[in-house]
Amino acid sequence: MSFTEKAKNKVEQMAGAAKERVGDMTDNESMRGGGASQQGDARAKQNMKDAGSKIKDAFNK
Repeated sequence: MSFTEKAKNKVEQMAGAAKERVGDMTDNESMRGGGASQQGDARAKQNMKDAGSKIKDAFNK
């Protein structure tokens, strides 16, 4: 996975964390849930790409 893709996923996680915290501070359940969801999506995307890279490397050996 390229550095750019990792950076994009990290920014997406941080944006989700920010949304979640703003939701906590304003007692906005929708924003809190949206932020948590955004973080989870970014983590899942990162994990899938990492797993794909590991599988690809295993077949190239």
